[in-house]
Amino acid sequence: MVSYVKLWKKLIDLGMKKKDLKEETGIGSTTLTKLNNNEIVSMAVMIKICEALHCNIGEVMDIIYE
Repeated sequence: MVSYVKLWKKLIDLGMKKKDLKEETGIGSTTLTKLNNNEIVSMAVMIKICEALHCNIGEVMDIIYE
């Protein structure tokens, strides 16, 4: 299981909205929905997000161990 809480907090810190992230990265609505629902997305998507936000993957997601 994954959590993208860090991603949403980072967007707030940067004054960005989810719409801005979508436009900046070119990700689709389906992918954004997966992120909203803490579902797994491809590494390519995570790289796009990290490049757009100038950060490392650990700054935008966590792996949740049950």
